[in-house]
Amino acid sequence: MISSQGGVLEEEASILAEVKSISGRRIEERRKRHRITQKQLAADVGIGVRWLREIESGNPKARVDDHIACAHALGLSSAHLIIPMLFLEHNMHFPRHFFLDDMQKLETLCVDFISNLSLKTFLQPGNGHKGPGSAGSAG
Repeated sequence: MISSQGGVLEEEASILAEVKSISGRRIEERRKRHRITQKQLAADVGIGVRWLREIESGNPKARVDDHIACAHALGLSSAHLIIPMLFLEHNMHFPRHFFLDDMQKLETLCVDFISNLSLKTFLQPGNGHKGPGSAGSAG
């Protein structure tokens, strides 16, 4: 357990750095698999080639939104960023074999699961809950 606020920030930075490193490798692998040059991808995303190199190398200073933009330009799900972050933030091991292929199926399962939970809440008779964020809902 981390006892100081500074320690918490360092751990969060470490988690994010690992996710960015994994993401950078994933982006580079997909770009190369589709025979797209760094210059082409950088132009598609609206960033410089030098910055794309930083993203692909996993530079922890790279912005998550740049990773997402690169992923979307390559047809990658943003799940390769979001889902590992959730695991790492909860001190859980993320199964690395999920990175061997696109995580679209896993992302779809997660979205469906959350949608079904939300729908079940709305369909429960007499719960008095009018939906997420509604006034009068108990916290």
